[in-house]
Amino acid sequence: MRRTVRAVQEAALRWLSRNRAHFLLGDGALAPDGRVNDSWKPLGELAQVCSTLCARTPPSDPVHSCARELLAFAWRETGEGALFLPLQRGEPFATYPLEVYAAFASAGLRHPGYERAAATVAATRGWRLTEQHPTRRLGVLCAERQIGLHRDDHESELLARTWLGGLPEPWTFERASGYALTHVVFHLTDWGRGGPGPPAAVADHLAHWSPAWLVTCLEAGLWDLACEVAAVAALVPTARTDAAFEAALGETWPRIARAQYASGALCEVDTRMPQAAPSQEAVPRDEGAPGPDGHGFRTCYHSTLMAAFAAGLTLARWDGLCDEPSPSWMTTGVPG
Repeated sequence: MRRTVRAVQEAALRWLSRNRAHFLLGDGALAPDGRVNDSWKPLGELAQVCSTLCARTPPSDPVHSCARELLAFAWRETGEGALFLPLQRGEPFATYPLEVYAAFASAGLRHPGYERAAATVAATRGWRLTEQHPTRRLGVLCAERQIGLHRDDHESELLARTWLGGLPEPWTFERASGYALTHVVFHLTDWGRGGPGPPAAVADHLAHWSPAWLVTCLEAGLWDLACEVAAVAALVPTARTDAAFEAALGETWPRIARAQYASGALCEVDTRMPQAAPSQEAVPRDEGAPGPDGHGFRTCYHSTLMAAFAAGLTLARWDGLCDEPSPSWMTTGVPG
């Protein structure tokens, strides 16, 4: 099984490396009407995943080297942090600049000027009183924590207002709640790099029910969500001796490996499943190599990132590394 997980991870990282040009911000990244979801969001997600892979793999591992190279590429694309200043000035109360920056900061890549500007904005009543859903608020608190800002919000109260924090009936799990619960866990664990973690009752709830939720995603061909739930599973501390939990993980990786294209790309959903209409071909088309319009990249990049992310956390869990604080090399930065 370990060989299968590793193969999925390495193939995903190869695809991401080959397609790094599609993570470039582009000329419109700082435009007032810029399309954030096509510029900063993919780059931030690349940084987030690579920061975690750097934290949870030893420097001697080729995966660590690949993740460091991709992280260095992403950091250079931000002007080594300099582009966050005009981005923040253009949208002072937007949270995504801080959230993207925090992914780099967690790997020791810092821009003091931006951090001073972010701290000034974060100290305002306007920033503190911005209305957000609890899950999103947890994400902002996670980003603030990673750059050393601490707000007087009570995470336990925010958590209680999320779907996962309310300990919902397990049969109410569906696609939207699935993505909500995974991001709650990612925010509480600083994307697998530390953080306060979920409280015992929430961890027990996840340990008990995430195997069934994971199998549900696999049976529906929801590869992107399945990888996110598998990543959560790797972060649940109370599940280590749970046979059902281990069986679910054992079923996950062969199915993800079969769904992964030879290129290393993984589509968000199985194109053979009814919910993936209108494309319901007998054999899925490999869109890992983007066409002129980047269509293949857009439909594959996030799930491919999540495959590498979940695989890294799964391997780290088996090696006992998810219990360790981020190692010392994470504070030294990434060479350009």
